[in-house]
Amino acid sequence: MTPYERTVQKELMKWQKKMLKKSSFVNRISKRMQTKVQTMIPEKVQRMLTETIKRMTQVMLFGSNITTIKKCEEGLSLADRDILVEQKLKEYTKVAVVEGAGTGAGGIMLGLADFPLLLGIKIKFLFDAATLYGFDTKQKEERLFILHIFQLAFSSDEHRHRVFQTIDEWDSKKYEIEEIDWEKYQIEYRDYIDFIKMLQLVPGIGAVVGAYANYQLLDRLGEYTMNCYRMRILKQKMLHIGKVNDE
Repeated sequence: MTPYERTVQKELMKWQKKMLKKSSFVNRISKRMQTKVQTMIPEKVQRMLTETIKRMTQVMLFGSNITTIKKCEEGLSLADRDILVEQKLKEYTKVAVVEGAGTGAGGIMLGLADFPLLLGIKIKFLFDAATLYGFDTKQKEERLFILHIFQLAFSSDEHRHRVFQTIDEWDSKKYEIEEIDWEKYQIEYRDYIDFIKMLQLVPGIGAVVGAYANYQLLDRLGEYTMNCYRMRILKQKMLHIGKVNDE
C-alpha cells in the first residue's frame, strides 16, 4: 500500500467506529422530537415526499436516462480519484446552496419544490463519484451500492448500523433488489431531513436555512460517499494482494 492509502486506512478505522457507535442520549432525544414534529406535518405533504423518494429511487435503479461524466483514465491512484471527487462535490454543493437559498426565499410552494430538486442533485453526485472511483454505474449492482450509500448517509443510527454492515461485506456477498425494504428506506430518508427542510418553509428565514441545510446535507453525503468507495477499493486491493501472495 502507498503512504496515502495507509493514511486513508487509518482514517477509515476511525470512521467505521463512528458508524457503529451507539446512539447518544442527545440523538435519542432528537429522534423523539423529530417523530413528534413528523405528526405535525400534513399527511398530504408526507405522501408527496414519500412518492418523490420512491419515483426518483426507481429512476436511479432502473432508468437509463441518468447521464454521468466520462470514465477516468485507467491507473489513477486513490489520491488522484479523491481529489477529483472533492472537486466534483464542491461543484454540486454550490448548486445545492444556490438552489436551497432560492427556493427557501420563495415561500412554501418553492420550499417544497426544493425537496425533489435536492434529491436529484444528490443522486447525480453519487453517480459521478462512482464513475470517478472507477465503477460502472450501468451495472445494477453498482446502482444498488449507490442506494446503500444514500441510506447510510441519511438514516437513523439503528438503521445505519445495518446498512454499514452490508456495505462492509459488499464484494463478498451478492445483494438483490428484492432484499431492500423500500418502505423502510423511504421513511428513514424522509424522517432524516423532514425537520431540517420544514424550517426552510418558515417565512423570513427560509433562504438562510435552505442554503445552510443543503450545504450540510451535501457535505455529509460527500463524506459518506468517499469513505464507502475508499473502503471498498482498499478491501479489493488487499484481497488481490492476498491472492497474489498465495500463488
